[in-house]
Amino acid sequence: MSMAGNLRKVTGLRTVGGLRKVARLARRGRRRVDLSHPARSPLGSSVVNCVSYRDGVRGPAGGDLVDTVERVRKHGDGFVWLGLHEPTDDEFAGIAELFELHPLAVEDAIEAHQRPKLERYDDTLFAVFKTVCYVEHEERTATSEVVDTGEIMVFTGQDFVITVRHGRHGSLGPLREELESAPAQLAKGPAAVLHAIADHVVDDYLSVTDSVHTDIDQVETDVFAEAGARVDPGRIYQLKRELLELKRAVAPLARPLEELATRPIRVIDAEIQAYFRDVSDHLLRAREQIASFDELLNSILQAHLAQVTVAQNEDMRKITAWAALVAVPTMVCGLYGMNFDHMPELHWKFGYPLVIGVIAVACATLYRGFRRSGWL
Repeated sequence: MSMAGNLRKVTGLRTVGGLRKVARLARRGRRRVDLSHPARSPLGSSVVNCVSYRDGVRGPAGGDLVDTVERVRKHGDGFVWLGLHEPTDDEFAGIAELFELHPLAVEDAIEAHQRPKLERYDDTLFAVFKTVCYVEHEERTATSEVVDTGEIMVFTGQDFVITVRHGRHGSLGPLREELESAPAQLAKGPAAVLHAIADHVVDDYLSVTDSVHTDIDQVETDVFAEAGARVDPGRIYQLKRELLELKRAVAPLARPLEELATRPIRVIDAEIQAYFRDVSDHLLRAREQIASFDELLNSILQAHLAQVTVAQNEDMRKITAWAALVAVPTMVCGLYGMNFDHMPELHWKFGYPLVIGVIAVACATLYRGFRRSGWL
């Protein structure tokens, strides 16, 4: 059996003993697989990275997952950071057994589509974050997607961090590199990684709200421009829908961050809690911006509808004025179109010029009056 085949068995075994057996098979003269390589490893199609840290410094590469965990637990310090992307039940089963993860949390991590939350299972924290990404478009339409969402689930224990990512964006590779460049912070343990992920997610919220603000400013400019009544209201409703999607990601995270910042939690050091308070302040800013954007969009929509109503009233006044002008010659011509033998000026030499003159004077008078009143 090949080395890749042995490692694939890891994610399908249900007991830690089975994991150790696979680890022993891997040692029999076969080349080790470096799980720290940025590419997908043979451990499973969902594994993105697996690295150990000690005193904030990246551990030696090489070995399988069980070896890495054993090495960390043997020294009694440091931790393992395992990154996954949309794992399946079979791929996550062995990992859940190795780290003794709660079945309910494992189910949530695999199924995704969860609200932001924080749950405690013995000495393990399970946190869910909604990630957001601004979708760039050359031209915004009523059907354009503005905000794309994903999820990051984080299992945090005394000596491990497991991140499970869902969605097309929200890669944690740059965040890992940033943390590795600050060993003092990374040396504070898994809680420091949890804080960095929370801070990264909330910073993305602020970045997306700034981009959405630009779109709202553009719509506001178009509405109050000279041809503002021609703006498609679907664009405004689209921004409101996307803003609601952003609100669903941001608002529920307030309570989990409050717990991380204020309540005593075994795996969260008191020093790290101060950092979570800072993240909570940033989240509050994002929530306030979203609330103000929603109110602003309501005002823009009301202003747009008022402009449409005013434009319709102006059109109706113009139509009424032209109808009044047409009514004068219609009435006169209709009167003299009746087939009676005895009508005034019917056989008079100047009857026709007189009628035309009366029609012209009446129409000119009406036109002048409508122009003065602003109807034409």
